[in-house]
Amino acid sequence: MASSTIEDFLAALAVDRGAAENTLAAYRRDLEGAESIVGPLQSAGRADIAKLGSAWAELAPATVSRKASALRQFFAFLENEGLRTDNPSAALPNPTKRRTLPKILDHAQIAALFTQAEEEAKEDDPAAIRLLAMLELLYGSGLRATELVALPLAAVPRDAPFLTITGKGGKERLVPMGKRARTALSRWLTVRPEGSTWLFPSRKSHLTRIRLYQTIKALAERAGIAPDAISPHVLRHAFATHLLEGGADLRALQTMLGHADIATTQIYTHV
Repeated sequence: MASSTIEDFLAALAVDRGAAENTLAAYRRDLEGAESIVGPLQSAGRADIAKLGSAWAELAPATVSRKASALRQFFAFLENEGLRTDNPSAALPNPTKRRTLPKILDHAQIAALFTQAEEEAKEDDPAAIRLLAMLELLYGSGLRATELVALPLAAVPRDAPFLTITGKGGKERLVPMGKRARTALSRWLTVRPEGSTWLFPSRKSHLTRIRLYQTIKALAERAGIAPDAISPHVLRHAFATHLLEGGADLRALQTMLGHADIATTQIYTHV
């Protein structure tokens, strides 16, 4: 059971920042986990907080950084609310986190993947046409898997070469949609089941992320690409990296990918 101060902090995050449910749940887990180690956070001193370093010693640096960040924000909240006159955050561990480079596909693998998808779509099988359209949006527009499967039919314009995407935190952005993607989507719309508000419907809702992963990996295997080398996010990475190779502006790419921090986009310059 979370303390009242944690509940107040989470409520402030929801109101002031519009934090999503998943974000709030992650903060809750991290703060409650810290309380289980050091006791009530509102009264924890530096010596108590220093214990977290050894308790988290076996965790990955990225995980420790995330937990420490949650606590820093929590203690700052207590200070701002006048619930504490000191801030013990300096005692938190500060691991050196080395950011791993994203996996991508090279141009030959992308070509093989699309050749296979286009060949299968020639048979006018709705599932194959749908897969080609999804592939075009993952690689051609850099969508996240969640953004793709949850696309409403209304997001597809009749004539404009853009899609309206609702990304992380409920933020909307426009992403470009090339001629190939528009052609593939037009084919899909002619065979798409009617009666749903989703672009890629499945039963009473939309296609699931799991099903998207399965179909992409199965296509890769048929194209002679190792299934473990590909995922919807790998296609998003390839979209970003290949655009930068072609001379795309980093700020423009940041906007297209929906990154809040350009440092996230800059990782592609190191691939």
